[in-house]
Amino acid sequence: MPFPLYLLAMAVFAMGTSEFMLAGLLPDIASDLDVTVGTAGVLTSAFAVGMIVGAPLVAVLARNWPRRSSLLGFILTFATAHAVGAVTTSFAILFATRVVAALANAGFLAVALTAAGTLVPPDKKGRALAVLLSGTTVATIAGVPGGSLLGTWLGWRAAFWAVAALCLPAAAGVLKGIAAGRVKDEAADRPALRAELAQLARPRLVLVMLLGSLVNAATFASFTFLAPVVTGTAGLGDWWVPLVLVLFGAGSFVGVTIAGRLSDQRPALVIAVGGPLLLIGWPALAVLADQPVPLFALVFVQGALSFALGSTLITRVLYEAAGAPAMAGSYATAALNVGAALGPLIAATTLSTEVGVLGPLWASGLLVALALLIAFPLLTEWKKQRLRPW
Repeated sequence: MPFPLYLLAMAVFAMGTSEFMLAGLLPDIASDLDVTVGTAGVLTSAFAVGMIVGAPLVAVLARNWPRRSSLLGFILTFATAHAVGAVTTSFAILFATRVVAALANAGFLAVALTAAGTLVPPDKKGRALAVLLSGTTVATIAGVPGGSLLGTWLGWRAAFWAVAALCLPAAAGVLKGIAAGRVKDEAADRPALRAELAQLARPRLVLVMLLGSLVNAATFASFTFLAPVVTGTAGLGDWWVPLVLVLFGAGSFVGVTIAGRLSDQRPALVIAVGGPLLLIGWPALAVLADQPVPLFALVFVQGALSFALGSTLITRVLYEAAGAPAMAGSYATAALNVGAALGPLIAATTLSTEVGVLGPLWASGLLVALALLIAFPLLTEWKKQRLRPW
């Protein structure tokens, strides 16, 4: 894989650390800013909403900007938003900084996903995407638990400062590793904006985006509220939260790596095998959450399955949106973040029910079940017609 692809993954690592680290910081943020944990969880949704709105909007604006300048500007804006968030004492301002950071992240991913596809042959998009998303999975393995440990040790504000600092070498890497290009050269073979937007009228593209949203909603519904499960249901101390996040991240890395080998040629296999296993895993985690060993094992497995399916569906969005080379990355980003926004909101409503902190796990199971109800009849139909599923 081309070296610039790994530099993009480095920036994705910094941004992924910010997006996921709230799972381990929510209790401290809620206590410090005098809000409930459920309200603090809305910060995750705020980030996702910014990604949803920002991905297509910023992608449209970035069509007229050189790639390197766009990527660098997005990273620096992201860093600034975290510096402001680290010093504020207002939940409203913190909420606003999450939206701004999300807009910057959305713009970066929209450009980076498109750029990644142009750095490799047409039939290697899945492999390229796996490298790019490895930044996110490494964030869940190292960055997110590191942020959680830092938050436990020095407070959640220190974690925000750390993310801002991480953006600086990422910005230097983009500046050095991505060649400066002229807008005229980069846009030479690009379809008109109207033609790219018209791709959203294609049913198969919309279907894959919907499936990606549902799977990601299930992932974020549970991941956002893992900390209360660890410290509450399992009865473990705060220092166990980073370990659980490491396990989820390690699983996600395995899942993305495997999916990167299969998503180009055999996406239906990933969905047909991984989907039912993911569906079984969330209720199983809810039932066994009070037993640390099964809890740890299932967190790893669910991380692997969630990211295997999620990354496969991102890849399919890029394939289905091949007629929109400048906007395809924004479609994938927006689709997945619809799920990231809805997941925590749905999960938060279950916290006040009889199942309490286990509610998000049950909600994740229902979201995956809905995705499978949509996906499997179509896969069966395609098989009967002897058509390749994608």
